[in-house]
Amino acid sequence: MSGAKLTDGSVPTVPAARPGTRGPDSVTGVLPPRRRVAAAGALGAAAFCYATSENLPVGLLPVMSASLHSSLSATGLLVTVYAVVVVVMSAPLTYLTRNCPRRFLLSGLLGVLVAGTLAAAVAPDYGWLVAARVVTALSHAVFWSIVAVTAAGLFPVGERSRAVAAVASGGTLALLLGVPAGTWIGQHAGWRMSFVAVSIVGLAVAAAVIVLIPARRPSDNHAAAGTHPDALGYGLLVTATFLALAGTFCAYTYLSAFLTRVGGLPAEDVPPVLFLGGLASLAGVGYSGVILSRHPRAALTAPIAILATALLGLYVLGTAGPAAAVLQAAESFGLACVAVSMQARVLVVAPRGSDIASAGSSSAYNLGVATGPVIGGLVLSGPGLRATALAGWLLASMALAVVLSEPLIAAAIRRLRPGHDGS
Repeated sequence: MSGAKLTDGSVPTVPAARPGTRGPDSVTGVLPPRRRVAAAGALGAAAFCYATSENLPVGLLPVMSASLHSSLSATGLLVTVYAVVVVVMSAPLTYLTRNCPRRFLLSGLLGVLVAGTLAAAVAPDYGWLVAARVVTALSHAVFWSIVAVTAAGLFPVGERSRAVAAVASGGTLALLLGVPAGTWIGQHAGWRMSFVAVSIVGLAVAAAVIVLIPARRPSDNHAAAGTHPDALGYGLLVTATFLALAGTFCAYTYLSAFLTRVGGLPAEDVPPVLFLGGLASLAGVGYSGVILSRHPRAALTAPIAILATALLGLYVLGTAGPAAAVLQAAESFGLACVAVSMQARVLVVAPRGSDIASAGSSSAYNLGVATGPVIGGLVLSGPGLRATALAGWLLASMALAVVLSEPLIAAAIRRLRPGHDGS
């Protein structure tokens, strides 16, 4: 069916897959329990590959810059160019591929990832490397637009949040393990071998996707459309996503400098603090997967409140190193919860197809990631490093205000509609 659209506010009950079958249920598209868990694991592994590939240059900037005879700032633009491509191309590419069976589309995207990272590994100069990163970013733009929707469609409606969390955990593990491992490989065997390693893992994951993901059209499952389509709610969600991510990265981009210069921590303490943040992110993903199905509204507002509070705390208490470390972990926990809850919310309020709605959300997310550092840089050259946390708090607070105002705005719109009697 094309989507479960309810108007009474209840959660639809989706029949389980028929016992004894290995394929998806012919009516709901839901996979049998064991296969859907394995399929979600494969999609999480794919997310791990993409997130590792996206962020790999961050840990390898010095060695890549020296090898390619480019400046550190020019090499750093590889991350910015990647994000801009994702922002611009997510919606149009997702629209063009909207009818492609998910097994073939996802495995094809992973094939492009493998090719793009291998091309980066053999890049003879900076221009070649930029082109290879653009190719990878194009596949990234589609992947993150469809992966959560695909995962949700394999599970019963009541377990959608767990499917989204499984995918998000792959991205979190990439920051916790993938990027550090890639950095270590690059430091000991050369940065090119780091990209080769990602390609090898991506090839194995593509094979798993071919085996585990059904070859069906995206419209043939219950996640193809929002359960409660709401154009206003979706618009506010996209706005809040941008503000929350811009606020986070306004401060997070300069976190290492903040910890040492404001918090007074020695440089050797920064990696353990970042690792603590990675563990907090993983905990946030797991927490969101459980709480979303029970308290969906609170699961959306509370993480933004935690994020804003942590950023304000960094500004007020960040001069004490231990406090800064704890608050950074709280910020990471809140951000992970925000990422999962907002993606899950897209599957509820998507006004049209979930894939296109997810593409819009992904663009807002990446636009926030790209905009935050720019705002932080302006603050850095003005009020100073410590104030980046305050600017981040202001943006995150705006995101919280947008989410909290949704019921009031919806009520006001209803009163303004023709025929409303005002009672």
